[in-house]
Amino acid sequence: MQNYKSGELAVLDVPEPGCKPGGVLVRTVYSLISTGTELMKVSEAGMSMVGKARSRPDQVAKVMQSVATNGVPATYRKVMGKLDSYTPLGYSLCGVVEQVGAGVDDVKAGDLVACAGNEHALHAELNWVPKNLYTPVPDGLDPRQASFGTVGSIALQGVRQGEPQLGEVALVIGLGLIGQLVAQLLTASGVRVVGVDPDRGRCELAERLGAVACGDPTSAAVESAVAELTGGHGVDQVYLAAGGGSNQPVELAARLSRDRGRVIDIGKCRLDLPWNAYYEKELDVRFSRSYGPGRYDPSYELEGRDYPIGYVRWTERRNLACFLDLMARGRVNVEPLVSHVADFADAVQTYQSLKDGELKAVAVLFRYPEGTGVVEAPEVAVPTVRVQPSAPARSRGRAVRVAFVGAGNYATSMLLPHLTGREGVELSTVVTTTSLSGANAQRKFGFASATTDLDSVLGDDAVDAVFVVTRHSSHADLTRKALTAGKAVFVEKPLALTEEELAGVLATVEETGNDRLQVGFNRRFAPLLQEAKHRFGERTGPASLRYLINAGSLQHGSWYLQQDTEGSRFAGEGGHFVDTASWLLGADPVSVYAVASPGGEDLQVVLRYPDASTATLSYVTTGASSFPKETLDLVADGKVLRLDDFVRASVYGQKRWVSSRLPKARDKGQNAELAAFVRAVRSGGPMPVSLESLAATTAATLAVRTGLASGTPVTLARTR
Repeated sequence: MQNYKSGELAVLDVPEPGCKPGGVLVRTVYSLISTGTELMKVSEAGMSMVGKARSRPDQVAKVMQSVATNGVPATYRKVMGKLDSYTPLGYSLCGVVEQVGAGVDDVKAGDLVACAGNEHALHAELNWVPKNLYTPVPDGLDPRQASFGTVGSIALQGVRQGEPQLGEVALVIGLGLIGQLVAQLLTASGVRVVGVDPDRGRCELAERLGAVACGDPTSAAVESAVAELTGGHGVDQVYLAAGGGSNQPVELAARLSRDRGRVIDIGKCRLDLPWNAYYEKELDVRFSRSYGPGRYDPSYELEGRDYPIGYVRWTERRNLACFLDLMARGRVNVEPLVSHVADFADAVQTYQSLKDGELKAVAVLFRYPEGTGVVEAPEVAVPTVRVQPSAPARSRGRAVRVAFVGAGNYATSMLLPHLTGREGVELSTVVTTTSLSGANAQRKFGFASATTDLDSVLGDDAVDAVFVVTRHSSHADLTRKALTAGKAVFVEKPLALTEEELAGVLATVEETGNDRLQVGFNRRFAPLLQEAKHRFGERTGPASLRYLINAGSLQHGSWYLQQDTEGSRFAGEGGHFVDTASWLLGADPVSVYAVASPGGEDLQVVLRYPDASTATLSYVTTGASSFPKETLDLVADGKVLRLDDFVRASVYGQKRWVSSRLPKARDKGQNAELAAFVRAVRSGGPMPVSLESLAATTAATLAVRTGLASGTPVTLARTR
């Protein structure tokens, strides 16, 4: 792995991954270094901060947007948190199945499989790999050859995008690992190949493996070979498998292509297309996206939902299987591409030698020690600890021992920085599904231990409080388990995604007598909003509250878009705004009315309260990104409270109060919220927010879906 901030390369011992349903646990035999993609990441990590910014302008734009939305301090913590974390390397391996998860029936323990994915086929002794990112290795194929499967799939998908036909002529620019495989695949398809690379050794290698002619990009021999093979018309297709900042490959592609030829970009090279050259020949420029259809689709890669073969013939898993089959039948030969095989223990030295240029290689493999047997599945046994509703302090006289379940971006940027070093708090254990994220959190925040075994933490009597900071779909189940284990629980919103899940949590509280529960509704703890409420004072008549949430659009691939499993955006986030409105109005809502724009992206939610007060939540995704995310107005008794995105607040009445124009930072209340939770756990006093309020807010948030379906107001029954 590598620290992207410092450039440090390291091999770390981290907790073994668990075997989750829908995938297999694989012990690696060989993994392949992608000398193009991985070394580019390694080189970027060694740059200065300015160099990193110049190399990734897309990330700089995201940072600037975050500054506009969340302010400089929060953005700085978020960016530094990401940079100063270990990032795994590797995405192509071959290994032996050690354990099979529920729902997998196509392989068994002991089978040899090829695995793909930059989150699942890492340079690591053990990897958990979901179903659509592995495929069985054909009988007789050597594991070191099978470790090329992912990189071979990238080359294969590029060739498919070129749609080669028998008898055509292709130009492959860049004869690194991908270019060599593309050249072999084209040759196997009956296409004559001309290769281009400044490295003479790579040119000679490609010619030995089937290319008709290869040479330097400035060499007249390449143009002569193209002219001879095509009768002077130019090649039918060009494959850009080169990297770097030169525009020479793009210009060469235009010069040597025939009229209406095809140019396929596989690598990551500069693409300043010379307009006249491409226009005059009407060249067809195509991109090849990684391993094939299914890539970057969470429902395919993580949930195992395959695409019907009648509609999508070649998915990334089918590409992987196809490339293995071509190697097994001798149509593609990867053995001559292996320049070096290193023991995994020497990984850091190997990367450094490649980066420094001491090791010249097309492909490098890591060889792993033999396994020590099948990994035993963890026991599913949750100890039950019954406590009284008015629970005595679990930690009186000592620090509150805290365990975190999940260590994602929100946990590491918004919660843990406020707990690290806090008096009266001891960070005991961090539980994650991926070993590396747990190791990163342990290193950065000082957890005593990291593990992938949740049951061991729930069974640890020394742990006082459990923080559930995982994906939304797991919140209710993990909360019930932690409550059953007798822990105080802090769960990030939402508490539940369905009415059934909410009822289950409340039933657990009733059955166990453990009501030590807090949901991460932090805005009511924001100092600026608390000051504004105090300045507004008591009210006598009903109030009207308007809350505009300029949520913005989500990036492609965000797990928030997985509504089938993670619920709608409002179900996941809306509780924040319902809770804030209810806290300001001093009551729980009694009815909900909701309408949505076409497509359901923008919502208008009207909450009615017992004293006839109303709160209108406008949750919109189509607004300008430069406009503040949250603005709120509360009107009652001749007074108006206004909040501008937790940066400034004002109250208008007989006297006018305006907060400082220069706030120290945008504080949405996380620090005060955590302080209140820790005090309650340590003292045994009431939780910061009553269970009745948490349940009412969750029920109102979930009622929005019911209201949208019925088109009528939804009455909220009293919750316990």
